[in-house]
Amino acid sequence: MVRAIGDGLERLLSTRPVPAPAADRLKALLRWERGSTRRVAVILGVSQRTVQRWVTRKPGSQGHPSPRHEQKIAELVQARWQPLIRARRRAAAEEAGVVVHTQARFGFEAGPGSSDDPRMRRITGRLNPTMTQQIFAAPDAGASEGQRELIIGRALGHLYFRDAGQHAHGLHITLQDIDFTEFALH
Repeated sequence: MVRAIGDGLERLLSTRPVPAPAADRLKALLRWERGSTRRVAVILGVSQRTVQRWVTRKPGSQGHPSPRHEQKIAELVQARWQPLIRARRRAAAEEAGVVVHTQARFGFEAGPGSSDDPRMRRITGRLNPTMTQQIFAAPDAGASEGQRELIIGRALGHLYFRDAGQHAHGLHITLQDIDFTEFALH
């Protein structure tokens, strides 16, 4: 499943990319735990010796985590990556709103042959702080990526088809088949 909105918001909140190689992610965990292989082992649910083998990388030893452990390491690093910066950027976005740039199948349910039937469109617009807060709050409340699509579709539809509330009241706006979604603070 494409997580265009969630991934776009992650890029907005992060100023530096999360380390990609598993070895660099493991180093980040060790740095946060002040070099303690014991604490990292407890967090990952493995033995201290296993973490030591992953770190030392001697020839013939198990020098890398299993795919299951790599996934857990990736999740832990993602959750702890730049927490203060992420919190400040989220607060700024929720206070001022964000600019969203997307390419998706966007339109409203119209009669056959209508020029505004859903089709691939590239749209850029500023979401107000209320809509931005809803987008950020959606996953905190257990909402899906599809529910974020509804929020953004409603907001962009208000700007694009309704001319910021001046025209075309009562349209059912659709946003689907998202190719990409980018967010910016200004």
